[in-house]
Amino acid sequence: MADFTQRRVTMVDTQVRPSDVTKFPTLDAMLSVPREVYVPVAARDVAYADGPVQLADGRQLLDPRAIAKLLDALAPTPGDLVLELGASTGYTTALLAHMAEAVVAIEEDEALAREAEAALSEQGVDNAALIQGDLTAGSPKHGPFDAIAIFGGVEEIPATIIDQLKDGGHIAAIFMDGALGEARIGVKTHDRVFWRMAFNATARVLPGFARAPSFAF
Repeated sequence: MADFTQRRVTMVDTQVRPSDVTKFPTLDAMLSVPREVYVPVAARDVAYADGPVQLADGRQLLDPRAIAKLLDALAPTPGDLVLELGASTGYTTALLAHMAEAVVAIEEDEALAREAEAALSEQGVDNAALIQGDLTAGSPKHGPFDAIAIFGGVEEIPATIIDQLKDGGHIAAIFMDGALGEARIGVKTHDRVFWRMAFNATARVLPGFARAPSFAF
């Protein structure tokens, strides 16, 4: 039987810490949340590998390094209400729930949402609500939010999402430009978000976050 606890420690020691992830809440979450529970059964043996876990319909669970660095840069606090867009398997939802007061997670794929909700329930994660719906709609009735986390690729973020972030709140996403990407952290100030580059990363663009094609005449 696989020793997933030891694999989790090894993941943190060999993938997370060497990537300049230093904040205790991030390290504690990565050590505490069982990643193997939140991947398809067939992928459990590679749950802690240094790479993304491929899911159905072109979706993926990001590699541990990228997730940890995004969490470390976003730095949710114990009093925060967090909106997560693209919960996929529920793993990142569980990590956020470990660090924040409450999480509202949106997943539009019905099968993924059902599996994520079951895994979160099984693990006793009672401060996260998983909602199946359009990622770009967010959840206005539960906001405004202290932080917004997008553990996936975006080309642009619609104003409907920015409107749900509190003034002074933080947002994290991986912005893709073709095959290249970078993780950015934004801070909302007077209805505008000011972004800074956090680190290089790549991720598949999530449904609804592709840039609308422009037409030239």
